[in-house]
Amino acid sequence: MTRKPVVLVTGASGEVGYGLIHALAERGTADVLALDLRPLDPAVARQCAAVRIGDILDRHLLDRVRGEFEISVVFHLAALLSTRAEFVPETAHAVNVQGTLNLLALAVEEARALGGPVKFLFPSSIAVYGLPDIGTKHAAGAVTEDRWQMPVTMYGCTKLHAEHLGRYFARHHGQLAAAGPGPGPGRGPSGVDFRAIRFPGLLSAFTAPSGGTSDYAPEMVHAAAQGRPYACFVREDTRLPFMAMPDAVAALLALMDAPVGSLTTLVYNVTAFNPSAGELAARVRAALPGAGITFAPDPRRQAIVDSWPEDLDDTRARRDWGFRPSYGLAAAFDEYLLPNVRHRYAAA
Repeated sequence: MTRKPVVLVTGASGEVGYGLIHALAERGTADVLALDLRPLDPAVARQCAAVRIGDILDRHLLDRVRGEFEISVVFHLAALLSTRAEFVPETAHAVNVQGTLNLLALAVEEARALGGPVKFLFPSSIAVYGLPDIGTKHAAGAVTEDRWQMPVTMYGCTKLHAEHLGRYFARHHGQLAAAGPGPGPGRGPSGVDFRAIRFPGLLSAFTAPSGGTSDYAPEMVHAAAQGRPYACFVREDTRLPFMAMPDAVAALLALMDAPVGSLTTLVYNVTAFNPSAGELAARVRAALPGAGITFAPDPRRQAIVDSWPEDLDDTRARRDWGFRPSYGLAAAFDEYLLPNVRHRYAAA
């Protein structure tokens, strides 16, 4: 049986998957195979060539997928997010680490079958960083990819672990095999072309926040648009980097498109703006005067956010593959987030 060529998107029903599948469909250059534990939104499913419901921990499912489809690109988005991961750390490790290992093994087999490299795009997170105290956080400023990698959450630990797995598969997997180098130019013998982005907090207008520790920002907007009060779980002076979801999707696609010879690292920071929680609340109140936003810091969640950098240095992404966010803070709110969130709940 001839296998159908596809781009595989795991975690397809999540916030990033929603925008990524739409962008891939608009490009029209490759069919999308979506994989998720949950059924997709029908509008998203219609943009896919095929949808499979199942668990990335199910190796038999992945074997069946390989038997049916020819996979040259993997967007591995499936993960248990930060807040949930703290309550079920063993499950988070299984999903975020073993699940990633399963997908990397699939990519190795595909590279062998295709006789060429398989691109493996991985969304990592600001959660891989861990600064010891507020003073150090302020002094550190915009953190580069090689600093402060001491995560304090299970989510951050699993994302950093997965980055190292990707580096191993890209550069060292099979290093003692007798067969010698495989098909991947600029990569190791496995043929896996691993590329990761460490995202800041993401602002999405079209999907509800889903449990990230930085989700206080989109939660403010979604609550205000619904006329619900919102008690923010961090201090007003809390500062983190963010970006609008369309820029996150565009970054994944730009990194996918980048020639391997232009890449100087496997893991890249990206960011767009870094407002304080108070500045975010002021923007929401100005746009939605009835917004009932208060601040009720949760010391445990605050401690996690305080361990993350207040800004990210994305010089390498800008230099190597031309990353440029389209949305600054004002445009992210005024042109993307607020009008679309208003429309979402007005139509509900």
